[in-house]
Amino acid sequence: MKKDYYEILGVTKSSTTVEIKKAYRKKAIENHPDKNPGNKAAEERFKEAAEAYEVLSDPDKKARYDQFGHAAFENGGGGYGGFSGGGMNMEDIFSQFGDIFGGHFGGGFGFGGGSRQARVKGSNLRIRVKLELEDIINGVEKKVKVKRMVKAKGVTYKTCSTCKGTGNVTRITNTILGRMQTASTCPACKGAGKVVDHRPAGADAQGMVYKEETIPINIPPGVTDGVQLKVSGKGNEAPGNGIPGDILVVIQEVPHKKLKREGTNLHYDMYISFSEAAMGTNKEIDALSSKVRIKIEEGTQSGKILRLRGKGLPSLEGYGRGDLLVHINVWTPQKLSREQRDFFTRMKDDQNFIPDPSEKEKSFFEKVKDMFL
Repeated sequence: MKKDYYEILGVTKSSTTVEIKKAYRKKAIENHPDKNPGNKAAEERFKEAAEAYEVLSDPDKKARYDQFGHAAFENGGGGYGGFSGGGMNMEDIFSQFGDIFGGHFGGGFGFGGGSRQARVKGSNLRIRVKLELEDIINGVEKKVKVKRMVKAKGVTYKTCSTCKGTGNVTRITNTILGRMQTASTCPACKGAGKVVDHRPAGADAQGMVYKEETIPINIPPGVTDGVQLKVSGKGNEAPGNGIPGDILVVIQEVPHKKLKREGTNLHYDMYISFSEAAMGTNKEIDALSSKVRIKIEEGTQSGKILRLRGKGLPSLEGYGRGDLLVHINVWTPQKLSREQRDFFTRMKDDQNFIPDPSEKEKSFFEKVKDMFL
């Protein structure tokens, strides 16, 4: 069971942003890997503190956590852009929150002013995945083929002699204001801290080759068109002891033939005959996850909207499900037989056929307003 974020940082729901940041900084310094080398328990506490801070420092995520707890970030809800809900690594923490440590750690977060050996991150890959509404309503696993750069089999590396493995070179120049120190990416190893010692045939200058792989991607229910998901560690690898990049998955929703989406709500146009509208009937709708049978009351007017609560799409953030709104359209015959024409001619002046809307009959604008309530 996951620990409470407030308990991890030692703060309360009423704590200010400044207090939360101060509490996180204290926990992070206490449990920093450079201060506790080889201590796995301290490393886990360090990661827990970063995860708690990532949520509690964001007003929107904090509000969702206060209302739903850890469930707000399960199944990909809310965490697809960062590392909410787990899957954290030290590089993510350092790159996202490194400035919080201030002067307690030196370049590269080395404790006491030292420096870590450089760890370059490989580049990200971006792919587009098409989804039908049937996939979106339940969530789905998609297997996609990607070409990614990986270390060639048999490649070996040695520490870069130019930067001594730091990935940076420091230059000191004399100016009218005094001596100025500047750091830049090492030109020899391109920031990797390592250079190729043995390069197998077919590998590039950094010992990398292209490899096609099939990657499984778990897509949570309720995603929307344009949403970007992240598959950590499945992008291009980096040379030396670098860490792999990520795959960024952009969702492209394929329009449904009968259902129109509006957020988590679904809209369905149902056409019924004049006789069905007058006498009432029962109809069945395919609502993706199940068949839904609805009753059309006798005397139903064209334009009536039936709301089926909870029959829409699930919310990506875990806020429940939307509704299915059925729009009733009474079909007017375009061709009449002589017998039918005679019937409607006799009914022209019949009191029951003359439009006489009561106050209960809502206008078009009122119906549109009701859709958003």
